[in-house]
Amino acid sequence: MEYVVKFAEGFMNLFQTGAETFISWMTSIVPVVLILMVLMNTIIAFLGEERMTKIAKASSKNPLTRYLILPFLAAFMLGNPMSFTLGRFMPEFYKPSYYASLAQFCHTSNGIFPHINPGELFVWLGIAQGITTLGLNTTELAIRYLLVGLVMNALGGWVTDLTTAYVCKQQGIELSKSVELTEGKKAAA
Repeated sequence: MEYVVKFAEGFMNLFQTGAETFISWMTSIVPVVLILMVLMNTIIAFLGEERMTKIAKASSKNPLTRYLILPFLAAFMLGNPMSFTLGRFMPEFYKPSYYASLAQFCHTSNGIFPHINPGELFVWLGIAQGITTLGLNTTELAIRYLLVGLVMNALGGWVTDLTTAYVCKQQGIELSKSVELTEGKKAAA
């Protein structure tokens, strides 16, 4: 009977710990993410989808703006997974590369901007605990991780462009490299 009681206590403790974590998020990270989402949707509504499409179109002309600046802004303003929604403004050809770059950035920015990917914060906290144990500064590590991530994510986006072009050629398909507005639709999906 003692084992059953200990198992039941441990089982309930798991849910109590989960509830405490949930409540801590509700008073810290969730409001920040919610307000950032409201801000970004307000900006999109204020500017209009046509202007956002024009910004994405301008961003898609240059790999640095396409895979460095736009993913950073999307991740910072919207967090993961909401940041992927800005991909809807990208031309079809660049959507896989934008996704690749942004997906990587949501991981590499977590140390300095934990609101971007709170679901993986435990990974960063584990690394940070080791760094703290060694007496080193975690902010320095977070900034290095962010900077290396920005460069590698942009490179990853560009490599995905090459891969997309190869697959398109192999499959005999052509994806649009421009955003085209059609009547009845404000932005090409």
